[in-house]
Amino acid sequence: MKLYIDSRRKPPRIRPFKAMGHMNTLLADKEDTEQVFHIIEALNGRTLERHLKRAVRTPEGRAMMGRRVELPEVMDNHGRWEALPEGTVGRAYVAFMKREGLTAAGLVEESEKMFAHHERFDDDLEFYGRRLRDTHDLYHVLTGYGRDKLGEICVLAFSHAHQGGLGAVFISFMAARDLAKEVAELGLVKAARKEAKTGGKGSLSLVNEDIVALMHEPLSKARARMKIQDPMIYKKALKSLSAAGYEGELSAA
Repeated sequence: MKLYIDSRRKPPRIRPFKAMGHMNTLLADKEDTEQVFHIIEALNGRTLERHLKRAVRTPEGRAMMGRRVELPEVMDNHGRWEALPEGTVGRAYVAFMKREGLTAAGLVEESEKMFAHHERFDDDLEFYGRRLRDTHDLYHVLTGYGRDKLGEICVLAFSHAHQGGLGAVFISFMAARDLAKEVAELGLVKAARKEAKTGGKGSLSLVNEDIVALMHEPLSKARARMKIQDPMIYKKALKSLSAAGYEGELSAA
């Protein structure tokens, strides 16, 4: 499949000091999602292009790029997914988003804060970048990781296998180290993060999925088909850390 990547794009630079500055801001407020996009931009270099080229070498990736579905409007059509049978991915997704007070459009808005002063290109690379952004919350539902700090650490570690780049690894590592200081349970945090990394490597890529078809699948069958394992260490960690006052919950049954 021939890709269109605008020739005016400048090679991205790796800027570790910029990444660290934004990381400190994110650690001070985990809800400041804009910082995630700054960190990824500062550390990922040409990872996006490499992963896109790898994706279109697979039938699933070529089909995904051929469909070229923009996800935010689709994902935010909650009425469509609430009409699905109980136990489907779509029903679980809506329940998760409503419980957390999230929308796909909200994540777009956070990313646009960073991109407001960037030159934009209407090419395949731009689309693929949006695809990675817009599947993030669905990772929570499929993996069972909540939006607590450990859950976010694990989702980033899990999705790194599908998306690559130093940005997600850096955020996951630094946030894990910070959380371990808070709860004095380095072993549990490291074990949960390692479980997530291993699970991501053994699973099918969410990025390449037909998301509309996926939403209609029973959640249990989708997890089995995509080889997504139950996060047992994460669940154990939540129970153990709750004794220290840590708050966290699973994203879906």
